[in-house]
Amino acid sequence: MDAPAPPSVVAPTSRSFASDNWAGVHPEVLAALTAANTGHVPAYGGDPWTARFAEVARDLFGPDAEAFPVLNGTGANVLALQAALPRWGAVVCARTAHINMDEAGAPEKTGGLKMLTVDTPDGKLTPELAAREAWGFGNEHRAQPLALSISQVTELGTCYTPDEIRALADFAHERGMVLHVDGSRLGNAAAHLGVSLAALTTEAGADLLSLGGTKNGLLGAEAVIALRPGAVQGMPYLRKINLQLASKMRFVSAQLLALYEGGLWERSAAHTNALAARLAKGIAELAVPGVAIAQPVESNAVFVTMPREVAARAQAEFAFGPWPAAPDMYRLMCAFDTTEADVDALLDALQG
Repeated sequence: MDAPAPPSVVAPTSRSFASDNWAGVHPEVLAALTAANTGHVPAYGGDPWTARFAEVARDLFGPDAEAFPVLNGTGANVLALQAALPRWGAVVCARTAHINMDEAGAPEKTGGLKMLTVDTPDGKLTPELAAREAWGFGNEHRAQPLALSISQVTELGTCYTPDEIRALADFAHERGMVLHVDGSRLGNAAAHLGVSLAALTTEAGADLLSLGGTKNGLLGAEAVIALRPGAVQGMPYLRKINLQLASKMRFVSAQLLALYEGGLWERSAAHTNALAARLAKGIAELAVPGVAIAQPVESNAVFVTMPREVAARAQAEFAFGPWPAAPDMYRLMCAFDTTEADVDALLDALQG
């Protein structure tokens, strides 16, 4: 008797502006995975792809950079901070930061690290804002603020400049703190500012980095990058404890190589940023009352305020959602496979 046919899966035909996570895998990444799927190689990172990615990380971030491939962004953030801080450490971050708002308390529950949050108007910390929580050093009754963590780009789509990061790094280092960069969309910031990845991290004084991949077209691959000697401790053991050590790591590293070795990260980021700029320009020109750009457009994210009936009209054709931090605000995200036609169709739907 023939085996039953597997259930069919019908792929959506329309594009989504809900998140760059909704996009599929970049064709170049799929090709890299296929190329890596040959023969037997040592497991747990003892393979040529992982060794090569370690070299690429040093090329991109400096000779002292040490790379640790992991499986997802939350795991990268928790692992990086846990490896950098003692048990009594706390992390100062923006209230809107991904590690505070969107990781289900993982830094606290899994990493054992208290989040000390600060309200910001645009998602960005400054030394003055960080100082609101960076106090109580030596006070045994207070969790010790031993790290600053910034999201690049921020959860509101804005970018830190190298000078802004340097100011935060100096602030942190003067107090014996480290600076962590949650770089899930680091490439978008670099493309927007026209600078290198190192300019936004190592050269600006950052100590450790969660390097993004999944939002940039990978199947599921991120990395923790220790940017300075001694920035992390016990990483080989903590990566295993935190369930982030892939046995067939070559397939994680092959994806990271596809993105970062040949400049795919820059091409994809420039593309998504350009489409977000096109979308923002089109929204600004719409003759629809109550529709306006809510935050500076500095990446692949466009934040828009609009009446709910306008949003509902467009949501009949395109997936996107409200931003919970503000009434009538919506986030529209462009992905590596978003096209100009997709953007123009969404503008038509908003216009009605």
